[in-house]
Amino acid sequence: MKLVLFAAGAALALGAPLAAHAETACADMARATLPHAEIASAKPVAIKGGEACDIHLHSHPTNDSDIQIEVMIPVGSAWNGKFVQVGNGGLAGQIPTAQVKARADEGYASAGTDDGHVGNGRTAVWALHHPEKIADFGWRSLKETTDAGKLLVKAQKDTAPKRSYFVGCSAGGREAMMEVQRFPNDFDGIVAGATANYNTLGYGGRAYMQQVLNRPGGYLGTEQLQLLQDAALKKCANGEAYIHDQLACHFDPAALKCKAGETSGCLTAPQVASAKAIYGGRSVGGKASFYGFEPGAEAARGGWQAWNTGVSQDSWTESSGHAMGSQFMKYLIHDDPAFDFLKMDTGAGYDRDRQHVVHDLDATNANLTPFEKRGGKLIQYHGWNDPAVVPRGSIKYHDLVEAQTKNADSFYRLYMIPGMLHCQGGPGPNTVDWLGILDHWVEAGEAPKAVTASSQGGATQLLCPYPGVAKKSDDGWACSVAAKKKG
Repeated sequence: MKLVLFAAGAALALGAPLAAHAETACADMARATLPHAEIASAKPVAIKGGEACDIHLHSHPTNDSDIQIEVMIPVGSAWNGKFVQVGNGGLAGQIPTAQVKARADEGYASAGTDDGHVGNGRTAVWALHHPEKIADFGWRSLKETTDAGKLLVKAQKDTAPKRSYFVGCSAGGREAMMEVQRFPNDFDGIVAGATANYNTLGYGGRAYMQQVLNRPGGYLGTEQLQLLQDAALKKCANGEAYIHDQLACHFDPAALKCKAGETSGCLTAPQVASAKAIYGGRSVGGKASFYGFEPGAEAARGGWQAWNTGVSQDSWTESSGHAMGSQFMKYLIHDDPAFDFLKMDTGAGYDRDRQHVVHDLDATNANLTPFEKRGGKLIQYHGWNDPAVVPRGSIKYHDLVEAQTKNADSFYRLYMIPGMLHCQGGPGPNTVDWLGILDHWVEAGEAPKAVTASSQGGATQLLCPYPGVAKKSDDGWACSVAAKKKG
């Protein structure tokens, strides 16, 4: 039997008639055909609820496109009737199969993509002289996955999903914002974590910080990171392991500057300058252009060493910030393998250089009226101690949405999570079932208010919708208005 699947919104044609709501066998799904795409395989796999049909396909929307997609559809009663698309991470290059499987385990038909190229998430050689692959990476692979995923679900189930969601963090958070802005009719609800939607600006900031660390004596080693973290917590955490009200923390690393004769337990002038650059963010013409990172978890595992400094000066170039920043500038901005981002103009010159990819890579449109009119719901979250994507970028976007979209509070929530690192981890409770909360909002129409985050150790922390901040009270926790924003 051959299944012919048309574009989203069109009728579904079947090579042979099926009984109403009868499921198509997984083996038959291998013979389905889609617009500019072909099925590579379709086979049954075990999931927690029983069995799913795991379908792999390649989509070719342009002559230079090869977008790999995985769609996993729970069989029979294992399906909850809903569809979830998951985001990718870093510079992508592989299908996030573990995430696809995790959502299928929860009962969702799920889908993910490699974003149109093969890589390890830290390399961008694939973009050299391939502008169509940059568009695939930025947004086109997302639409291809959505359309193919929904068509395959309808073909296998003989009914469309009753709800569709997108969930992503980091680069996947940028993808989530792409979905909200470019394709507002595709999803009933979206979860966007650690949103790298100011993508080109963020990489400009990364280049600036790496250049400061590269100055003579500017490197921050393990000892210096621990000094910074201890001092920040002493000033702003009130004896706790993490800072609860980050906006109220005004930490100046200059307080650690070595005095005459001091050689340990302090920072040299170049090291103070490096710390200020990482906290302060990128400047253009002496004025702040984009934000930096927050104090309080500089020495944490998965913190600044992983993303900014490496575990030692000898391994500094292996940090994700250095490796990915160099690749981004070489291949996505300058199309030049010899380009050295440690020598680039990080000021007005970079703002000119990035313009040719802004349309494909950034997701900064704050007028979400089409998504609001469609009835969509958006949950955004970000860890305050994220060392990879600057947290204040999420606040900037939130404030712009509030200013540019009527009734934003009716469909949009931002949660800033104290002590959390990049998407997960860190010293404070940060585990939340964001998809479950979103699903309840969509299904029941009840907007989320304060939610409870937990940790593996059993600790809990109340999270308040921004600009609220959770404060400890006699009865546990209560939400109050955040301190006046800085930056």
